[in-house]
Amino acid sequence: MGLEQSSQKTSPFGLKDKIGYMLGDFGNDFTFLFAQMYLMVFCTDVLGIGAGIVGIILMAARVVDAFTDTAMGRICDTAKPSKDGRFRVWIKRMVIPMGVSSMLIYMYWVKDFPMPVKIAWVLVTYILWGSFFYTACNIPYGSMSSVITNNAKERASLSVFRTVGAVVAGMIIGMVTPQLVYRANEAGQQVIIPERVTLVAVIYGVLAAVFYLACYKLTTERVQIQAEKVSENKNVGLGETLKQLAGCKPLLVIIGVAILLLIGSLLTSTMNTYLYKDYFNNTQIMALASLTSTVSMLLMAPLASRLAGKFGKKEVCSVGVLLSAVIFSTLWVLRIQSPMVFIVLIFISNMGMGLMSMLTWAFLADVIDYQEVQSGQRSDGSVYGIYSFSRKLAQAAAGGLGGFVLVAIGYVSSVEGIEQTQSVKDGIYNCSTLLPGICYLAVFLLLWFVYPLGKKQVDENASVLEERRQASK
Repeated sequence: MGLEQSSQKTSPFGLKDKIGYMLGDFGNDFTFLFAQMYLMVFCTDVLGIGAGIVGIILMAARVVDAFTDTAMGRICDTAKPSKDGRFRVWIKRMVIPMGVSSMLIYMYWVKDFPMPVKIAWVLVTYILWGSFFYTACNIPYGSMSSVITNNAKERASLSVFRTVGAVVAGMIIGMVTPQLVYRANEAGQQVIIPERVTLVAVIYGVLAAVFYLACYKLTTERVQIQAEKVSENKNVGLGETLKQLAGCKPLLVIIGVAILLLIGSLLTSTMNTYLYKDYFNNTQIMALASLTSTVSMLLMAPLASRLAGKFGKKEVCSVGVLLSAVIFSTLWVLRIQSPMVFIVLIFISNMGMGLMSMLTWAFLADVIDYQEVQSGQRSDGSVYGIYSFSRKLAQAAAGGLGGFVLVAIGYVSSVEGIEQTQSVKDGIYNCSTLLPGICYLAVFLLLWFVYPLGKKQVDENASVLEERRQASK
């Protein structure tokens, strides 16, 4: 019934698995974050495609994701396990196509094609990469944390290591890539070098494949689904599975939490440029703000899994996001004038938010256990697929929120760098503090009062599943 320990002799869970799982997200972000940061500018400044058309392409891909994310999760849940397990095998199969398809998006010589061909090239290659091959690697990768180990504390450590991998990859891409793809023209303006973008895309595609394969080699699926359970999953239609998950309260809450966190964090990221430029009138200090944000996250890495093991993920993350909500609200009330004081308080806030970021992926494993206890059906891939798709939708929607906010407060765009009115500056400060504070307060309320899987319930679910595994032997 449900899951059983693999009959093959395997090594115990340890540092090898943690490093392997970390390298998965590290490699993953060499294509994902590169697309987030540079796809738009490549399309507009190299290929000459209008930003509106690129936006339509990105939204079209999200529509395709609605089918491919859930379909890939379903495939993982119903396919007969191979000797590599249900999830790792897909990384081995799809990582090369994923890397190559990512490279193809950024071929600089496409700029000489007719405009309809350029648009078609970006549309096809982006969907091929993001909606098919990236999905075919990322959905199994995210799902496999629940089968590398069935121990809640060890799953929390996997989430921490995964987040560290993403943070380090983001830091490398954010710091190194601009040095490689931009140069100053005769007027001193920074312009993009098309050939360099292609070269960097090729390098990042190779690195993504290499580190994903390292993840495949270093991790082990210790908890396997029984053969008869695979047959049962096949007999339960996709519609029935989605209906069950639609009634899964913990999953719905975690999706809501993810959406609010993305809105808060993406809005902060968008508004920070204008905050330091127009409100504080100090763009030089932005590098320090970015560095302290990364440091505060990494400082929480050694503590997150320990605190979660002692007090529970729900309990620890609730306190962390509440701290962030209080600090953002305090910043709004005090209207800080010193950028250094602002950065110090944000540093403290990010330490609280760092707990949530480090442990966020471990919540899904608890949701998967809960769903199996309640329904008897194990749907690791389907749960992760639905969660992944909801995050993509939230990212797409939140991506334009900053622009709408700027229009709403009366921000005046100008290449001349005009002085914004005081009301606009105040609006920028309000949006940079009050709105994230509201989002984080809502996350706290959802986690503390609505999300049902506290430490006690998680431990009870783990015990129930362990009893079922022992009884099935």
